[in-house]
Amino acid sequence: MASVEQWVEGARPRTLPNSIAPVLAGWGAAAALGASHWVRALLALVVALALQIGVNYANDYSDGIRGTDAVRVGPMRLVGSGVAAPSAVRTAALGSFAVAGVAGLTLIALAGQWWLLAVGAACLAAAWYYTGGTRPYGYAGLGELAVFVFFGLVAVLGTQYVVSGRITPTGGFAAVAVGAMSAAVLVANNLRDIPTDAATAKRTLAVRLGDRRTRMLYTALVAVPFAVTLGLAISRWTALAALLALVFAVPALRRVRGGANGPELIRVLRDTGLALLVWAAATAAALAFSATSDIEAHPPLPALVTVELLT
Repeated sequence: MASVEQWVEGARPRTLPNSIAPVLAGWGAAAALGASHWVRALLALVVALALQIGVNYANDYSDGIRGTDAVRVGPMRLVGSGVAAPSAVRTAALGSFAVAGVAGLTLIALAGQWWLLAVGAACLAAAWYYTGGTRPYGYAGLGELAVFVFFGLVAVLGTQYVVSGRITPTGGFAAVAVGAMSAAVLVANNLRDIPTDAATAKRTLAVRLGDRRTRMLYTALVAVPFAVTLGLAISRWTALAALLALVFAVPALRRVRGGANGPELIRVLRDTGLALLVWAAATAAALAFSATSDIEAHPPLPALVTVELLT
């Protein structure tokens, strides 16, 4: 029977910056419009964190019953290591999704945008079928694309929308930045697992690209948020505060570009996640502090035209 410490480790707390960062960035984009609505922002954070923990347990369960976690370089898996029954891990995943669902329903009711139920359902489906089902898309090299869409575009713009009732170009740039850095976290994870994934027919994007091109992809993705920062700084010089994230991004880049492999890449995962969190927090603070009048003049977008999510 797994201990409490093992269940916490199975939830993979080091991945949680991927959930916190988009909500921070989305709230910052909303704050630039003069909207805060802390209750809605906190509910969005609960949704994001519960979905992240749920997908982590779901991946543990699905990979474990397939046998793809039999040999691992990364953190312990509950099912793969045999410390927890598959049914217990599946229940933990479904329980986390239920928490996300309740918080999401409350958020939708407060925002009065019931069409977001469809987007919420898409998020739950994406979380489960990443490694679940008969044809998981994570095994087909589509994981990074899904992360970019759901942790970037959907999460950032969705948060901005439910908090402020609008989406803006600034929110869009922030969404692209967060999506790219979130995808970089997964790229680093899959770079580490190329040998074991290839041996178990798990055709991640890293397996398909190979070691060298995967490292090039990681470099390009990490560069995106800092390019966005320079663009935002043209109208908001305070956005340059996000360059503080380089403190974590540069060491991670050096390890990846220097050929780090196996356990050495676990530090890259940590540093990339911290860079993402610092970038989002600094950018959110800059947007809230230096709200300008250029995008605030934009009228709210019709609800039926927007395609953003709540998480």
